[in-house]
Amino acid sequence: MSEGHGKFVWYELLTTDTAQAGKFYGTVIGWEAKDASIPGIPYTLLSIGDDSAAGLMEMPDALRSTGAKPVWLGYVGVDDVDKTASLAAEKGATVHKAPEDIPNVGRFAVLADPQGALFALFKSRPGEPSGPPQLRSPGHGGWHELMAADAQAAFTFYSTLFGWTKAEAIDMGPMGTYQIFAHNGTAIGGMMACPPSQAPTGWTYYFNVRDIQDTLNRIKSASGTVQMGPQEVPGGSWIIQGIDPQGGRFAVVAPPAG
Repeated sequence: MSEGHGKFVWYELLTTDTAQAGKFYGTVIGWEAKDASIPGIPYTLLSIGDDSAAGLMEMPDALRSTGAKPVWLGYVGVDDVDKTASLAAEKGATVHKAPEDIPNVGRFAVLADPQGALFALFKSRPGEPSGPPQLRSPGHGGWHELMAADAQAAFTFYSTLFGWTKAEAIDMGPMGTYQIFAHNGTAIGGMMACPPSQAPTGWTYYFNVRDIQDTLNRIKSASGTVQMGPQEVPGGSWIIQGIDPQGGRFAVVAPPAG
């Protein structure tokens, strides 16, 4: 595996109103929305300064017809999209979008893990950047959290695909164990067992912000809903989990106060 295999490299929101979503996240996170459509595929880039950080797409009709809520999709960089998608399928994943080229960008596929959590694979074309400059950069993805009915089975699945390793395991008391996982020795996220009856399962992506109280005010002013937080987490960072006006679940993380 190359150094970039298993690294989260992109985030994409499938939503019912890209214009309004762009305004909301622009207010909350500071992204600037820019049209990046290609023939037949409307697309909006969300940028922070000179760096592209995420994208917006209209939710496909097939997904919308099921009553699905808008959802953030995380893309994991891999050395070979086709081989990784095939391995994932062998391990029980569902391939929702077979490997396909994005002209002048790269190759991707969209899957659901054996417990139904959506994720995507991506391989950039030679010469294209492979992801954000730093894990903690403002406006970029800062943490990746998976709630699964069977967290150990989920870790085994993703470790097989991406080479992720276990880092610190945090005892959360009656809630269970929060297992931090690492990519090439750097902690990038956590996994935890959570029965579907208690909380939404699947991936939650935390985007970096500079100040948690300021971000809280911005969420409220932009008509977002705060589900949890602000809450301090081990290490001193602060988080908020919320719902955007179209119903998409999102989260933010800020450095320790002071």
